[in-house]
Amino acid sequence: MLTVFFSSCVSVKKYNEDIAATHSVSDLRNDIDIAYTKLKKLHPKLYQFINKEKLNFKFDSLKQTINAPLTSREFYKKIAPVISEVRQGHISVFNPSKKYTKKEYKALREKKFEFYEFDFENVGDAFLVKQNRGLDSTLVGAQILKINNEPITNLIADYQNFFSSDGYNQSFKDRFVALRFSSFYFKDKGYLDSLSITFKQHDSVFSRMFRRIPKDSVLSKIDSLKNEEIVKLSRDQKRAKKHASKYKRKYNLKHGYIPLKKTYTRNFRFIGIDSSVAYIKISNFNNGPYEKFYKETFQKIKASNTQNLILDLRDNTGGRLDEIVSLYRYLTTDTNKFVEKAQTKTRIPFNKSFISKGKPAFMNFMAVLASPISIPIEWLKTSKKDGVIYYKVSGTKKAKKVNPLHYSGAIYVLINGNSFSASAILATNLKATERAFFVGEETGGHYNGTVAGVQKYILLPESKVSFHFGLMQIETPYQKPENGYGVFPDVQIIPTKKDREQGVDPELKWVLDHIEK
Repeated sequence: MLTVFFSSCVSVKKYNEDIAATHSVSDLRNDIDIAYTKLKKLHPKLYQFINKEKLNFKFDSLKQTINAPLTSREFYKKIAPVISEVRQGHISVFNPSKKYTKKEYKALREKKFEFYEFDFENVGDAFLVKQNRGLDSTLVGAQILKINNEPITNLIADYQNFFSSDGYNQSFKDRFVALRFSSFYFKDKGYLDSLSITFKQHDSVFSRMFRRIPKDSVLSKIDSLKNEEIVKLSRDQKRAKKHASKYKRKYNLKHGYIPLKKTYTRNFRFIGIDSSVAYIKISNFNNGPYEKFYKETFQKIKASNTQNLILDLRDNTGGRLDEIVSLYRYLTTDTNKFVEKAQTKTRIPFNKSFISKGKPAFMNFMAVLASPISIPIEWLKTSKKDGVIYYKVSGTKKAKKVNPLHYSGAIYVLINGNSFSASAILATNLKATERAFFVGEETGGHYNGTVAGVQKYILLPESKVSFHFGLMQIETPYQKPENGYGVFPDVQIIPTKKDREQGVDPELKWVLDHIEK
C-alpha cells in the first residue's frame, strides 16, 4: 500500500516537473507530427472547411516556428490555434494542468473559488455577469472590464484563437467564449487562490477580490443563526415527508436537475392565463432520462389545445442524438429518417474512442475486455460505399408511425450562437421541413452536419498537450449549397446590454408580441 502511495506521489511530482520544464525542438515537432497524423487518420471531414494544401502549410509553418525549447503551456498556445484551423467545433485542445496528490486534492475540495460561482454572457457590446450563485446577487448584469488588470476584450480575443465553430460562422465563438469563460481562464492562468475583477454597473466602476474560501463558511454562518427546536414528527408527518422527498427525487430526475447551478435541464410552462402559449426550454440534451418529461409535456399541451409553442434552444450546446430524434417526433408528422448514416474513417469508432493513450488505465482495461463483444457489433452497423465507411446511428430509419401525441400548432424556435451540435441538427430538420419559425441569431452548429458522435482522445507524449475530436460526420437528409454556416433565423434579434439592464428577453418578447398581434 505504501509502495502504491509513494509511486503515485512520485508520478504526480514527475508529471508536474515535466509540464513546467522546457521541451526540445525535435520533441515538440514530433508532437506536431503525431497530432496531424491522428487527425488525418481518423477525422472524417478534415478538409471540409480548409483544403489539404492550406492545412499542410499551417502545420509545416507551425513546425518552423518551433526554433527554441518551450514549456507545455507555451507550446499549447502555438498548437491550439493551428488545430482550430480545421474549423470543426467539436475539436477541443487542452493545456496540461498541474496534478495533485490525494491529500492535496482533498484539501482543494474543501474550498470553493468564488470566481467559479459566476456565469457570463457576451451580448456583443458588453461582457456581463449572467448569474452569480454566490451571495451577492447585485452583481448580476454588471459589465466586466478587467480581470487582474487585463482588459476583458484582450482575454476574449485571445481565447477565441483556441477553439473553432463549425465552418465560418462567428456567432458560436462570440457566445461560447462567455459560456465557458471560467474554463478558458483556468487553462490560461492555471490554479489561482484569488483574482480581482473590475466591474461597471450603471455609471459606477469598481473592483472586487474573489478568493478560495471554505465550502462550509457560508453555511456555517447561516446555521449559526438557526436556533430551531428539533420537533418530533408524528407517524403521518414522517410518511408525508418521505412521500414529498420521493416525489422531489423523481421530479429532479425527470427534469434533469443540475445541483451545482440549482437549475433544471428540461423546463416547461404555459405563458398566459388561457394557456395559449406553451414554452419549453432545454439547456442541453445530455442530462438524465428524458422520455417521461416529453411524454407528460405533450400530453399537457394536447389537453390544453395550445396553438402556439415556443422551443427555446438558446445556449443548448447539444447532446444525445436519441433525445433529439424523440423530441422531433413530438413536433411533426414527418416519419422520414432524421439523419443519414454517419460517415467515419473506422468501422469501430466506439472502440477507437474508448481505448486511448492518456485515458485512465482502468477505462482502457475495461474497453479491451469488452472488445470481443463490442467490435463485432460495430462491424454489423457499418457498410462501405465508394470508399466511404457508413455507420448506423439513431434516426437513420423511418419512424414506424406518427407519434399520437404530436403537436400540430405553430412552433417558434429561439436560437443563438450556442445552439450547437444536436441543437443545430434538430433546428436543421425543423427549418428544412418548414415546420417552425426561427428567432434569434445564426446557430453555432453547421446546417450541413457536424463531426461528433464519439470523441477520440489524443495525448501528445512530450508536451502532454491533449485534444479530442469527433469520429462521425452526422448529417440530416437536407443540405444547402452554401457550406460552412449554421441555421439562420427568420427574424434576427441579438440581445444588448440595455436589454439586460431592463430585464428584457428580446427574442421571447418578439415572439409573444407577434402571437398577440
